[in-house]
Amino acid sequence: MPLVIELLKGGVATLKDYLLVHLPFVVPAFFLAGALYALFPKERILRYLGSHSPKYISYPMSVAAGLCLAVCSCTILPLFAGIRKSGAGLGPAIVFLYTAPATNILAIIYTSALIGVDVALARIILSVSFAVIIGTSMAALFPDKISGNAPDVAAGQAFPLAGNRSTSKWLWVFFGLLLAILLWGASPAIQILKVKLIGLAPLFIALVLVARRALSRDNVLSWMRETWVFVRIIVPLLLVGVFGAGMLRVVIPAEFVSQHFGGTTVGATLAAVLFGVVAYFPTLVEVPMARLFLDLGMGRGPLLAYLLSDPVISLPSILVIRRLIGNRRLFWYVVIIIVCCTAAGLIYGFVTSL
Repeated sequence: MPLVIELLKGGVATLKDYLLVHLPFVVPAFFLAGALYALFPKERILRYLGSHSPKYISYPMSVAAGLCLAVCSCTILPLFAGIRKSGAGLGPAIVFLYTAPATNILAIIYTSALIGVDVALARIILSVSFAVIIGTSMAALFPDKISGNAPDVAAGQAFPLAGNRSTSKWLWVFFGLLLAILLWGASPAIQILKVKLIGLAPLFIALVLVARRALSRDNVLSWMRETWVFVRIIVPLLLVGVFGAGMLRVVIPAEFVSQHFGGTTVGATLAAVLFGVVAYFPTLVEVPMARLFLDLGMGRGPLLAYLLSDPVISLPSILVIRRLIGNRRLFWYVVIIIVCCTAAGLIYGFVTSL
């Protein structure tokens, strides 16, 4: 019974922290995802990220899009769902899903300062490489169904406001403001809630003014409808996953992991990866956790493996991704991540021990 109570306390504490500190700043991601699907020119997504797009265009574009966002494995989910629903191929969409949380520039800089430049460089290089490897592997395992040529979407159908150049210009400003709200709210560099709210206030006011200029009533209704679809699909599973991750943190304390899996062995490295896969920590929190593991004796190989796996996937995101891409795709996505991160940790540990 005491264990059950501790598990429940761990789940409730993590869920409370997420609801109060993190979920309010995940909300803009849902509005951005809804706007992407309802208003963004779908022919552009199909042209650059669709199944018909050449890999030398679609994959670099996905990496570049991911590099522009400094978000965690849960915040990226509505955006992944949005571009996938808009017609992006599975491979490029997976590259985007992996790159955004894995290549968080602030986390890379923090890693360099707290752990070392060598680990930070390995993290950024391997993250981009793994994103492409995982995306191409998923596309090969589960090719998108292509029938004939890419659909020729009329400009007015793909982009309801494309006929009016002035209005379209304001619509791009609208998307820019949505993105600015997301990045400001989700930025781990700003920890004081009051400062975040002060910075968000003028952005929200500007967004309302621009929306009145750029969007018709039908556009707004379509935007809200698509946003609600993403919220209804993702949020319940996200909250269940966060609660479960909180319980796991009680059962698998950091001290136990570092004490029993300190050497650069297959078992230790795989254990570090699995801990990173199931645990959920907000953006940047994985870095001080890694520093704690290092101080308690964890080898640099397992340490890097943990840093590669923890930001990109977690128990909450696994539950949501399963809903978005299905069981088989999810299974192989997780397996490929585990194999890549474990192999990278073993090789890095071997090289640094020479």
